[in-house]
Amino acid sequence: MAAMEWSEKLVLGLAPMDQTHVEFVDAYNRLLNVSGAELLAEMDVFIAHTVEHFDQENRWMEQIGFPACHKAEHDRVLAVCQDVRKRMERGDEALGRQLIRELPVWFDNHVATMDAALSSYIESIGFDTETGEIRNPPQADCEDGSSSCCTPPAKAEEAAAAAEGQPA
Repeated sequence: MAAMEWSEKLVLGLAPMDQTHVEFVDAYNRLLNVSGAELLAEMDVFIAHTVEHFDQENRWMEQIGFPACHKAEHDRVLAVCQDVRKRMERGDEALGRQLIRELPVWFDNHVATMDAALSSYIESIGFDTETGEIRNPPQADCEDGSSSCCTPPAKAEEAAAAAEGQPA
């Protein structure tokens, strides 16, 4: 199997995300030249890094209200890695090698799509990943200052009052 190489196509311009992705590539590459108990140990390191990596992005997404489909993909990939790791422990190293072969294709696509969108949005709102501060909050979509133009203002007030248990 070929090593995953860090390249400009993986650089998104958000330093903490790019650094985490460099670490992901390094952790992945350590999986390539080991077997047996060493492979299990490196898989544990890879999974631990992946948990931290995804948790970091998930925290950012929660803080800025980013769509949950990105987190759902993180959850699916992590579940697969953990399941494959259990099967490797029971002797199915071939399944582990299959996962290792497929990870670079997934990672390239994930970075180019979901992570690129997250990075771009973080930049557009001026989100500080260290402090959680949003310097340029997204603007309301509607003239009345709300974010939902689908509900006429009178109906929106009635709905809000009903939700609070008050008469409109």
